[in-house]
Amino acid sequence: MQRIGVVGAGAWGTALANAAARAGRQVTLWAHEPDVATDINRHRLNSIFLPGIHLREEITATHDMADLAVCEALLLVAPAQHMRAVTERLRQHVSPGIPALICSKGIEVATGKLMSVVIADTLPDAVPAILSGPTFAGEVARGLPCALTLAIADETLADQITASLGQPTFRLYSSTDVPGAQIGGAIKNVMAIASGMVAGLQLGENARAAVITRGLAEMMRFGQAFDARRETLMGLSGLGDLILTCSSLQSRNMSLGKALGEGRRFEDIMAERRSVAEGAHTVEVVETIARDHGISMPIAHSVFRILKDGAAVNEVVRDLLERPFTREIA
Repeated sequence: MQRIGVVGAGAWGTALANAAARAGRQVTLWAHEPDVATDINRHRLNSIFLPGIHLREEITATHDMADLAVCEALLLVAPAQHMRAVTERLRQHVSPGIPALICSKGIEVATGKLMSVVIADTLPDAVPAILSGPTFAGEVARGLPCALTLAIADETLADQITASLGQPTFRLYSSTDVPGAQIGGAIKNVMAIASGMVAGLQLGENARAAVITRGLAEMMRFGQAFDARRETLMGLSGLGDLILTCSSLQSRNMSLGKALGEGRRFEDIMAERRSVAEGAHTVEVVETIARDHGISMPIAHSVFRILKDGAAVNEVVRDLLERPFTREIA
């Protein structure tokens, strides 16, 4: 696979384009914004979404989806809530059997569908795969070491993708658990908002560790509804991503939670941001699925109350801490 297409030129899409180029591939990077494509082609920079990082010459940016037709694999990096609209436009330019690696994390709010199901709806001739793990865009773009889960049903195709994109500093670990590789990336964003609230309220590192650990228990319970494997949720795309996102303010979701914990209004925070804190959308559908399936998710429910019901942060945290004691059962 010499020609790789990246659909979405935000921070993560741009970082993945740089990683694919570093592997020696020719990369076509589709940008929604024409000025982003121009900036990349003229200056080797994405000044809006990933400033200060040089982009390799093997990357050609475009605003025309037709330019993706020559690609042998696609990395889909549109925000989860826009994935359906973007891939519906992409359908006429996709070759039958092309691997479509979903690199965005979230669940479609309107339908409750995982991204792999959305892609099955919109790109029925493509082969869906998941690329997910504990990664920050800036570090990947600069070539710092990382490891990710590559989940796809076809193990032979997984080997081909790994041979095309894998590098010593961009390590891919394959799995056939396509649903499970998506659950961790969706739930960890909600937990990162809670972790940020702990930071904003200055509740300490003990409390943050408790959020991560009990957040993992909620992730495992939620995953059962989608037949996710426990080993997947304990791996890079689950526990690994949860630890990273709940531990650094580089995370858009954790920084959102911190601002909420410091007393800022949700609407004001979102109004000044250009990038997406996906957990703010995902929490709505997680709440619905958890309620419909009888899944106990008190941390996710607390985040939902604050973001969607307008409940006060201090009140919600007090209610969470005053819950009845129970056994530690994941």
